[in-house]
Amino acid sequence: MLHTLLLSAAAPAWPWLLPFFGLLTLIATGPLLFPKLWEKHYATVAVGLGLLVLGYYGIVRRDWHTAVETLAEYFSFVALLTALFVVGSTMYLNINRQGTPARNVLLLGIGSALASLIGTTGASLLLIRPFIRLNDSRIRPYHIVFFIFTVSNAGGLLTPLGDPPLFIGYLRGVPFFWTTWHLLAPWLLGTGLLLLLFWLKDRRNPYPAPLSGNEQRRALQGPLPLYDLNGHYNLLWLLVVLAAVFLDPSRLPWLPYMPIAGLKVSVVREVVQLGAAWGCYRTAHHKALKANHFNFEPIQEVALLFFGIFLTMMPALQTAAQVASSPAVAQQLTPTSLYWLTGVLSAFLDNAPTYASFVSLSMAGHQLPFNDADSVRQFAESAATMPLLRAISSGAVLFGALTYIGNGPNFLVRAIAEKEGVPMPSFFAYIGRYALPYLLPVLGIVSGWLLWG
Repeated sequence: MLHTLLLSAAAPAWPWLLPFFGLLTLIATGPLLFPKLWEKHYATVAVGLGLLVLGYYGIVRRDWHTAVETLAEYFSFVALLTALFVVGSTMYLNINRQGTPARNVLLLGIGSALASLIGTTGASLLLIRPFIRLNDSRIRPYHIVFFIFTVSNAGGLLTPLGDPPLFIGYLRGVPFFWTTWHLLAPWLLGTGLLLLLFWLKDRRNPYPAPLSGNEQRRALQGPLPLYDLNGHYNLLWLLVVLAAVFLDPSRLPWLPYMPIAGLKVSVVREVVQLGAAWGCYRTAHHKALKANHFNFEPIQEVALLFFGIFLTMMPALQTAAQVASSPAVAQQLTPTSLYWLTGVLSAFLDNAPTYASFVSLSMAGHQLPFNDADSVRQFAESAATMPLLRAISSGAVLFGALTYIGNGPNFLVRAIAEKEGVPMPSFFAYIGRYALPYLLPVLGIVSGWLLWG
């Protein structure tokens, strides 16, 4: 979307930035200052502000191209998130062991690797409930926060399937295994340091009291299996959802699509994903639904809030794109500056269009068109420009954990954890207590490696 915004008319007047920043402020303060009122009216506020900006773009600016493109991206985002939510939430996985720092690090490490295979959203929804059950009475908010840091964000750095920005790069022409080869070191460094910080913090968390005599005798009556799994056939539904990601009419011209405002709006991909979600829910075992306390409230909250975020974000994205494209800024687009600019914007705006924007700007500085696959491949593989793409890719993915809204799984994991009884920090508390003291130093170390590595 930001590539379109770069080519469009002048950015809207600054008052049209207020709906976006106002919605962010309400998301941050509403659950803390007036929780009952926010719980009752958050949908009205988010949808209302989104429709206000949508009306401005469509009716006042006559920019239906940007409006339709944003709505199409939102529909694709929600369809994938809903499908993965249903598939992950209707599978019951329980690890029959007590959580320890070493076991927690092992699970987070496995989840981080899995995130690059089935996406950060898929891995998050598959493992968040087992992670909570593994720790049971010793679960604390920091467990969920570090889960967001690693599984929901940093873990998706190794393949285009891991995170939306990298998939956009693949669709544009970046070779599929480019991320595996060139982002392996940032992935190892970032996830390794985060897991080390988590292990040091988790060691200080007290363990439950020892079992009583009767409980010990019951526990010794027979060994429990390492894990219980109900709904293993959900893996087939998961494969359907992930395979559908590649059904893009811009890459497969034979696919049916909806021609709206000069765009090829995808419908087959979303129908397949939502159909897989319906089939998965209809065939889910009641034991899994009951054990996971399954309901649609978490995904409903995320879908409504992100409707407002996607639409109110249009003026902010357009303003950021025009500032970044100014000659004074464009001359400063070094790997380090690209890493931090892409990262900070990705933490508060959608990381996929932010990635597309800075790749487009960087390629333009080397007289390469972003809409040509051969040029994108040359940009990715040339020794002179590869560090730029590596910095943009790393920033877009890693900084998604800096706020709750930086990446789709963040909000979803938070909502599920709260439904499971974990007292999650507020928007600002998440940033102040965890993101700045724990995540930001790691991001700085990765930045240094990108500069000297």
